Amino acid sequence: MPELLSELTTLRLGGPARAYLRCDSAAAVAEAVARCDAAGEPVMLVGGGSNLVIADEGFAGTVVHLAHDEVAIDGTVLTADAGAVWDDVVAASVAAGLGGLECLSGIPGSAGATPVQNVGAYGVEVSAWLDAVELYHRATGETAWVAPETLGLAYRTSRLKQHEAPGAAGSGPADVVLRVRFALTDGASAPIRYGELARALGAEPGATVDPAHAREHVLTLRRGKGMVLDPADHDTWSVGSFFTNPVVPAAAAEATVAGIEEATGESTPQYPAPDGTKLSAGWLIERAGFHKGYDGGRAGVSLSTKHTLALTNRGTGTTAELLALAAEVRDGVFARFGVELRPEPVLVGAELPPLRP
Repeated sequence: MPELLSELTTLRLGGPARAYLRCDSAAAVAEAVARCDAAGEPVMLVGGGSNLVIADEGFAGTVVHLAHDEVAIDGTVLTADAGAVWDDVVAASVAAGLGGLECLSGIPGSAGATPVQNVGAYGVEVSAWLDAVELYHRATGETAWVAPETLGLAYRTSRLKQHEAPGAAGSGPADVVLRVRFALTDGASAPIRYGELARALGAEPGATVDPAHAREHVLTLRRGKGMVLDPADHDTWSVGSFFTNPVVPAAAAEATVAGIEEATGESTPQYPAPDGTKLSAGWLIERAGFHKGYDGGRAGVSLSTKHTLALTNRGTGTTAELLALAAEVRDGVFARFGVELRPEPVLVGAELPPLRP
C-alpha cells in the first residue's frame, strides 16, 4: 500500500488513504467497489492519477487502484482496460496502422479516464472515436456496455464525471468505467484541424496524414510545453492544463471579447463552441500578468516554465500551496477580464476558495 497518495498522482501531491485496494481485472474492480459500498465506505478510483488534486490530509476512505491494463485490437476496433496507460493505448493503435487517436498522444493518465473527461488535444476529442464504454453501475450492481450517446459527452466533461454515487457527497461516480472501446480508421489519421500541428506537419488544415507521423509531431509539441511526463522535469509534475478554456455564452461573447481586446490592445484568440465562444485560458492568464514560472512567492509550486496553463509541483509543494496559486491566477484573470476560469481536474477533499473579484 502506498504510504501517501502522492505516489499515485502525477502532481506528486496528496496525503494518506484509510485503505488501498489494487485491482488487476475488471471483475476485481467491480467487486472491490461493491464491497466498499455495502460497508458504507467512501471510495476513490485511481488510474493514472493525472487528473486528481488530493488534499494534503489525504482521503478518509478506500482507494481502488485500477491496475488492469490489457489492450486488444480486432480489425479497426480497439478495446482497452480502464487501467491501461493511455499513451500505450495510442501507441498500440498507431503501431497497428489505425488512425483516430494519434493527436491524443502523450496525454498522461489511464484509458478509463478518457471518456470521463472527454479528453481532447490538438483538435481531437475522445468522443469522436468512442464506440462503447463498459460500466459498473453502483446502484444496481450491474455491468453493461453502453453507447457514447448516453454519456453526455461535452467539452472536458461527461455524465460520468458529474454524477455522484448514492449517499454522501464525495462517494465517487455513480458508474465505474471498466473498459473502453474505440472504432478507428485504417491507415489515415484523424483530419488535422489544429493550426499549430498542421504547420508542424506541413499539412493543410483538414488533411489526413500517416498516424505515426502525426503522433511523432504531437509528442514533440507536447514535450516542448512540458506536457509529457518526465520524472526529472518538474514542469511535468502537474495535471496538465489546470483550467479549461472558458466558454462565454453567445449573448455575452461580443461584449466580452471587445472588452478584452480594449484592455490588451490585441486580437483575442477565439473559437466557436456549441453554447457560445471559447477563449484561450492560457492566453488570458498571460495577459493578466502571470508569466511562465510565476510562483507568487511560493517556493513549492509555480506555473510551468514552459506553459502558463499548467500548475506544477516543484518538488516540495503542497496541495494547499497549489490551490492558493490557482485561486490567485483565477482571481487575477477575472479582475482583469471578467472571465472566470474553472478547474479541469477532480479535487478530492479540497476546493478552491471562493472567487475574489
